[in-house]
Amino acid sequence: MKLRSVLTALALVVAPGLAVVGTAGDASAATKISHATATSMFSAVGVTWSSSGGCADRNNSTCTSFDQLNQATAQGAQTLKRATGCALNITGGTETGHASGTYSHWNGYKLDYGKNTCVTTYIKNTFTYIGLRGDGAAQYQSGSGNIYADEGNHWDVLYYNCGGC
Repeated sequence: MKLRSVLTALALVVAPGLAVVGTAGDASAATKISHATATSMFSAVGVTWSSSGGCADRNNSTCTSFDQLNQATAQGAQTLKRATGCALNITGGTETGHASGTYSHWNGYKLDYGKNTCVTTYIKNTFTYIGLRGDGAAQYQSGSGNIYADEGNHWDVLYYNCGGC
């Protein structure tokens, strides 16, 4: 049996609901998780989620879906919740309707969080301001390199990694 087959089988036995993408030697490979796995991870630390449509269909822009979310992105939400102690509500996941690109919502790298004073104060006082994004959103970078963009009524967060999980 090839190494990749063994690793994939092991990953599925150890962590049901996870899918291994890429090869064992591919450092940039992302581990994709299901909606159910993500919601379980979020519930475990008290992260909530909501959608304007009250649904979780990845192909409906009024839903909030976590299908095909990167495991590191879900872990990043857990890290943020633990670090801040703030109420944290996800309002956008992998559903259609967001901007495209390699590091996009659709590809599992981004989450949107509803704004509240606790989260906003933590981000602005803890992370480094790195300037405005092309659309005018103020950006803050965490020590691990993740980018938090203030889009007015919510935070758009790009997770390159789990944020120190």
